[in-house]
Amino acid sequence: MLKTLKDLFDSLRPAAPGSDPQTSEHALQLATAVMLAEVMRADTTFHPGEREAVLSALRDKFALSDDEAARLTELAVSTARQATDLFSFTSRINDHFEMPQKLIMVEHMWRVAYADGHLSEHERHVLWRIADLLHVPQGAYVHARMRAQQASGVA
Repeated sequence: MLKTLKDLFDSLRPAAPGSDPQTSEHALQLATAVMLAEVMRADTTFHPGEREAVLSALRDKFALSDDEAARLTELAVSTARQATDLFSFTSRINDHFEMPQKLIMVEHMWRVAYADGHLSEHERHVLWRIADLLHVPQGAYVHARMRAQQASGVA
């Protein structure tokens, strides 16, 4: 347990120059998964479709197996519960993702939000806050929402 927590905290620190690329990639995957988990945790009810949307996003974004995506999701949910802010996660994403990658991520977050068939105000707020921390322009944010809404079939 202590080793896992130490690994988690170590993964959130900025990567040292010349550090292991695999460690940096794992930290980026965790930061992305935490953002998706934050959207999943945003409303008061849990819907299995939201978890499946998170798993799908992680498989799509990082080419993970089902088992790897499930383990990363569990770690992300526990990390999100313990997190006091989102900045440490979004700053890592900002350092490694270009705007097109961020937009895909925001669209995946919208898909998580729409997976249960409705959008709560808290989900909307969490998404807006994350997109703002990722420096996503308002128009791109709205278009990502529209694409996700259309894909989910929610009016």
